[in-house]
Amino acid sequence: MAAASAPALTLEEAERIALARNPEIEVAARRVAAAEAHVPVAGALDDPMAMYRGWGIPLQQPWNLNAAQNMLSISQTLPGSGKRALRTSVAESDADVAKAQLEETRLEVRVRVHKAFDDLLRADDEMRIHDEHVGIARQAIEAARIKYAVGKVSQQDILKAQVALTGLAEHMIRFDHDADLARARLNTLLGRDPAAPLTARGEFAVLAALPAAQKLDDLALRSRPDLMAAGKAAQRSHKEQALAKRAYAPDFTVSAGYMLMPPSSNMRNNYMVEGSMNLPWLNRRKHDAEIAEATAQATEQDAELAALRNAAFGEIQQALVEALAAQRLAHMYRDELRPQAEATLQSSVIAYENDKTSFLDLLDSQMTVINVDLAWLEAVADFDARLADLELATGAPLDQSDSPATEVKP
Repeated sequence: MAAASAPALTLEEAERIALARNPEIEVAARRVAAAEAHVPVAGALDDPMAMYRGWGIPLQQPWNLNAAQNMLSISQTLPGSGKRALRTSVAESDADVAKAQLEETRLEVRVRVHKAFDDLLRADDEMRIHDEHVGIARQAIEAARIKYAVGKVSQQDILKAQVALTGLAEHMIRFDHDADLARARLNTLLGRDPAAPLTARGEFAVLAALPAAQKLDDLALRSRPDLMAAGKAAQRSHKEQALAKRAYAPDFTVSAGYMLMPPSSNMRNNYMVEGSMNLPWLNRRKHDAEIAEATAQATEQDAELAALRNAAFGEIQQALVEALAAQRLAHMYRDELRPQAEATLQSSVIAYENDKTSFLDLLDSQMTVINVDLAWLEAVADFDARLADLELATGAPLDQSDSPATEVKP
């Protein structure tokens, strides 16, 4: 269990810390930096080439460079028209994909923080409910002892009350276990020591209404990071296809140099200019295969994007169904089962005090209230988790301005 000095964080504070410190997000951010650093490299020219050439050096005097034709030159290869721009554009698409993947990582971490926070908050609330009912159980035991002292109840009633109190201690072991696991998960997501003390501060809420499926689908198309990443990857594949088709645009190499002729020459100082180009038309089999490969990859990316969109719509519908079911269950516990169980317990207490019911009936009523309280808390926490799943499926927080939330307190 967390120490009393443990920091109490709200969900918003936990999400903010996770987005700033989570190691997975840091890795994704480094990938973005690496992809952006590659952009200027992709469109850069090849290194210039410097050359020395000695012609006509006598074999009998290999050291006699003065008798040779000495040439110094520098050359530069220039890619065919449009190739540099396309290479830069492909690299920029890689950076865009990395950015979209960074946003996807942030979304996933935020949702995982939300769920871990919910688990910790629920465990804390369960322990609070436990403490309240332990107090009620102790009062029941004291009442039973008073009646036992005056001979109104048997010793068996006191023993049953003690058994019920021991049963509540079993609940506490489970609550501590759940809280420790949730705390370790949340600390890890926040980039902290998993064993560091931490408590959750907040209240669960149940929305009055959830957005329609079509609105959620539209939101996913605009916001879901993996769809954006797949779209950027599809754009990249089409740019690579265009670059492959530019293979038939020849590359040129230009050179310029200085020539020093032997002393016997009429003109010792000369210059040279040279130009060359590759001939891609003579290697059609290779370039046609490259174009076919790039086209196949582009169509594959298009199909993958369409499949991902279809899967996203399915995930949204499933998450919406789960959220609606959790919402109805939470409302049922809040509006029907909890009031009924509390009314039954109050009636049983009054009846027991007036010797109109047995102590066993009183214990049953109390355990019913405990179970209903815990089940209700589980229902509202489950709704919050399903809401997080829905936000993961849509890729963005839900607009709750038109759907007021009802705060629920154990």
